[in-house]
Amino acid sequence: MIEILFFFLSALAVFSAIMVLVSKNPVHSVLWLIAVFFAISGHYVLLNAQFLAIVNLIVYAGAIMVLFLFVIMLMNLNTETEPQKHIWMKLAGVISGGCFLMMLISLVRQAVEMGGRKAMMAEGDIGLIKNLGKMLFSEYVVPFEITSILFLSAMVGAVVIGKKH
Repeated sequence: MIEILFFFLSALAVFSAIMVLVSKNPVHSVLWLIAVFFAISGHYVLLNAQFLAIVNLIVYAGAIMVLFLFVIMLMNLNTETEPQKHIWMKLAGVISGGCFLMMLISLVRQAVEMGGRKAMMAEGDIGLIKNLGKMLFSEYVVPFEITSILFLSAMVGAVVIGKKH
């Protein structure tokens, strides 16, 4: 049953990613990208990483995609206002796409060679939030607090920069 769900989520992610690229309407592309994020969150759940799945849905599918959607709708993109791409830009896109395709083929070959090896350890509760919280507030409490101070100083800096005199 899990294998069927894995292949369904994989097919959904690949199909949605292709639709992001081929959609003519930018709003439709954003909606297809949200479907990709939902499929990736499903993969996280299958890997027993519920925290990553929820964070992926909240941060990416929720906040960032809504921001993209509003930006695209406010820009009011038309084909008349879009500049024509130069031949060198198209060539650079084809070359970078070919390099990406070669990398994907290499990764698929490596995955086939790995065969039936297990990706997870013997414990079944690796990605649970309870274990993440225990590790975060016991072994990694100092880096966690330093990161929170860094975020706090960034927020104060953003307020100071954005403040009108």
